[in-house]
Amino acid sequence: MNTIDPAKPFTVETGLRPEHRQQAARGYWRAFSRKLRYPLGPADKATSFIESVLDPTHAISAVSHDGQFLGMAGFKSARGALVGGGFGDLARIYGWLGATIRGALIHVLERDCADETLLMDGIFVEASARGHGVGTALLRAVEAYAASMALKRIRLDVIDTNPRARALYEREGFAASGVLSLGLLKPVFGFSAATQMTKPVGG
Repeated sequence: MNTIDPAKPFTVETGLRPEHRQQAARGYWRAFSRKLRYPLGPADKATSFIESVLDPTHAISAVSHDGQFLGMAGFKSARGALVGGGFGDLARIYGWLGATIRGALIHVLERDCADETLLMDGIFVEASARGHGVGTALLRAVEAYAASMALKRIRLDVIDTNPRARALYEREGFAASGVLSLGLLKPVFGFSAATQMTKPVGG
């Protein structure tokens, strides 16, 4: 699926180009480093891990007409996730002890896929591309993908320290459907609660 709008200086395409893999890993880390600083930090190891496990089959990218990477949306399915990997992948970067600790922290953030639902696994736009409709285009491409898979709804989580993202989701028709409170784990992840938001496909 490639979507080209002559009025916009970018293309939205399914997947992730190989030449954008490293930049995508760095962008993902910048976008979610506050939440993932203890599970995946420090930055150099985090970006190495993310780059090693990124799954292009669970990605939708925005690319400028001259080939520059502008942003990405990921999703999770029963077959995998944008940023997946297992214990062995963690151990290769952090060692066995580090993998054990980090795996336990990551487990706290894990979300299960629900029937007939596309579960988003992160969305971000490069700083230089913000304000040009890239985020909105990525969200709409995710919805189009969900529709092509005959799914009925899209789900995402937004943390309480990111009101700008929540405002975008609400403009695109997402509504709050639940809240996860971290309680005593707030200092570990840098936020106190995450709001679950859903949108009917085509709604």
